[in-house]
Amino acid sequence: MRYIVIILLCCLACDPPPPERQPIPVAEDSTFLTGTFYLVRHAEQGAGEDSALTEAGHRRAGALYRLLQDSGIQKVYFTHYQRSIQTADSICQYLAIDTASYLPDSTGEDLLYEITRNHDWGKKLLVIGHSNTLLPIMHSLKAKPKVDSIEGTDYSSLFVVKKYRDSVRCRRMSYE
Repeated sequence: MRYIVIILLCCLACDPPPPERQPIPVAEDSTFLTGTFYLVRHAEQGAGEDSALTEAGHRRAGALYRLLQDSGIQKVYFTHYQRSIQTADSICQYLAIDTASYLPDSTGEDLLYEITRNHDWGKKLLVIGHSNTLLPIMHSLKAKPKVDSIEGTDYSSLFVVKKYRDSVRCRRMSYE
């Protein structure tokens, strides 16, 4: 019996290794990893984890619509939180823009995944995020904003990230 086990082990050990997987060449689309991204924090919210916008928040969402109504935005990305959805409401309704959601994370990877999955590279996108997710999103787009954090009552900053194949430009503007 011992000899049979030894012979089986030798036979298994002598099998040639499986061939290495050869990479499949990918033809890059000229729009892949490019586009114009308007990144904004959701407007002011009430108390609670998933609370609605306050009256001031609704006014700010209206101001965002007025600022971006002629920008040519093609799609709006927002998180599943009520405050994020309500910040996008007027833009989506008045301009009849398609929407998509993404999971807020500390890396920005889920947004990039959703943009890729929806074939939205090369487009003008509005991204509504949170104070702790906007900077990671900008970093995942290789942008270098001139801020260290977006905290507290900073609801009026809009970041415009223009991502080209070989460079990225980022500017910050304020809206009320």
